[in-house]
Amino acid sequence: MSENKNQLREETLDFAIDVSNICDNIKGCSIYTNQLMRSSSSIGANVHEAKYAQSREDFIHKLEIALKESSETDYWLDFMYRKNKIDEEQYKKLKNNCGTIRRKLISSITTAKNNK
Repeated sequence: MSENKNQLREETLDFAIDVSNICDNIKGCSIYTNQLMRSSSSIGANVHEAKYAQSREDFIHKLEIALKESSETDYWLDFMYRKNKIDEEQYKKLKNNCGTIRRKLISSITTAKNNK
């Protein structure tokens, strides 16, 4: 297993924990915080699941699901920020981390597709 794959798994887990910790402190928006927590944790879950993919196609599919979940997470971060449920510092940190993860997923997917 390459160092980059291990790093991505760790980053997605850390990201989900950061989101969860922030959501735990938001009151009165459980429907929205649940959506944010689900999508952010799904990124890491799919990246972790890709480790045991049954085929290259399955591996790519898991990473593509993680990519879609990162896009959804990005939406919910914007939503919560615009509702003034997360402050600007938290928002910028999470948006930056989500963007970094998304770029790494795109790179991994592209590499996997090119190595077929």
